[in-house]
Parts: sequence; C-alpha cells; structure tokens
Amino acid sequence: MASLIWSRNNAREEPHAALRAVAEGARRAETPCGTGALVWRAWGAGRPLVLLHGGSGSWRHWLRNIAAFATDRMVICPDLPGLGDSDMPPEPAGPEGVAAVLREGLRQVIGTEGYDLAGFSFGALCSGHLAAIDPDHCASLTIVGAGALGFVRSRTELVKVRQLEGADREAANRHNLAELMFADASRIDEVALAMQDLHTRRARFKSKGWANTDSLKQAILRSRAPLGAIYGEQDAIARPHVQQRLDLVREMRADARIELVPDAGHWVAYEAAAPFNAALARVLAREAARV
Repeated sequence: MASLIWSRNNAREEPHAALRAVAEGARRAETPCGTGALVWRAWGAGRPLVLLHGGSGSWRHWLRNIAAFATDRMVICPDLPGLGDSDMPPEPAGPEGVAAVLREGLRQVIGTEGYDLAGFSFGALCSGHLAAIDPDHCASLTIVGAGALGFVRSRTELVKVRQLEGADREAANRHNLAELMFADASRIDEVALAMQDLHTRRARFKSKGWANTDSLKQAILRSRAPLGAIYGEQDAIARPHVQQRLDLVREMRADARIELVPDAGHWVAYEAAAPFNAALARVLAREAARV
C-alpha cells in the first residue's frame, strides 16, 4: 500500500447505530481535492475494490455491501467531491474532473496496485471516466444503476427538502426514497431515512445534469477495462426500458457481464443487498478468472 496517514474513523457523528457499527471499522484518510480534501474510508485488506457512491450521497450508500467484500479485500469508499465529507472539486466541475481527482488520490491510497472499480448512479458515470484515464490500474469496471448512456432518464417527481424540518422533512425524504431509490416503499427503514437526511444536508455538488447525456457511454468506449453492469429490475431512472441499457452494454462490449436483480429499484445495493452482493461477487469472480 502507498504511504498515507490513516486514522481511526470518527463514528460518533453517525445518525444511526447501524451506521456507527460500520463506520467504527473504517480507516480514514485525506488526499487533495481542489482547495480542500477528498475523504477516503477503507475496510479490510487484500485486492482493492473501489466503490463510488451515487449523487447527493456518501460512502453510506454501500452500507450493506462493505462487510460482504471486506472479508478478503480492501474495500475503499471515497466521499465524492462536494458530497459527504469531501470538499468541492476544482473547476470546471464535472465527471472528468472528479475522475482526475480520484486517480491522483488512489495513487496515494494504493500506489501502483491494480483495483476493481464499481460505481452507483452518478458514481457509475465517474467510474467510467476513471477507468478511461487510469487504464494501467483499473482492472475491471462495474456500473450499477447507471444513467448517462444516451437514453432519456425516466421522470421522477422529487420534493425539495432544504427548507423543511421535522415531520415535513422526514415525509419528503420518505417520498423521495420511494420515488427514486426503492421499488418497494415498505423497505424504507430508519437507516435509509437517516442516510437520506444526512446526504441532503451535506450535498453541495449538483450531479443531476449528466443523466440524460451519453457521457458514460463515451467514457466506456475509451476505456479498456472488462465491463460489468448491474441493475435493479424496477430501477426508476430506467423503467420500463431497463433492457435497453443492458442491450447497449452488450453492444459496447460483447463479453460484458450483466446482472439484473429482480424486484429491486435504483438503490439496488441497499434494497436488495444479499442478491446484489451475490451478483457483484459473480461479476468480480468472472473478471478475476480472465487474469
């Protein structure tokens, strides 16, 4: 591992016991990001697996996945620039710039070691650009719930929460999770609500604008990393045309590894954690078999 000062992660600020339990096991480090710092958290040891969270999120998007892979891997979750605990990226701020910040940070976090990469939603877009500019180190790319493939994003009706507090804010957060993130609103629990509230309070970087572009498609075409894709069958940004995304992935890479998780929405890694973890493990195992 590259020389970098890691410290014990401060879990006391976490708004729920389930979050504190995972946060307490993390190592925390910082690398440059614009005029401030990018915050990294890591669990376990072994072959690096880098997980990039979604827009208006943080490392917490991977709450139910970290332990499943940290048994034999170093699971690395940065807070993307302008989200969570990380400072804003340098201008011009976009997925290409975010990818450059991540690439330079990873050299300090893991040195020249190769890594597997998975990104969720906006994190999928950033992961595609990272794979394109770091071909000598990115060993595989898995996109999860990805937009920015050249299709129009399905419409979702979200409620603005910034000026709300108390019961009104909780109701708005629950509505937004049901509208965008979950296929089954009955699966929205206290932990998901606590994350949603924290994320909306800390989000400064606006990531929504790229969803209807083909920026990720173009990045994938420039990259050479083996490709995988995982979608929830009821992903709100893609339904009822999830299959179009899968077909495009196969058009771009005939040998791409495709996984469709039944009865799951956009935040498939949380709503359907067990089948998602199994799906990602299958993708990663097949990529490792190629080496």
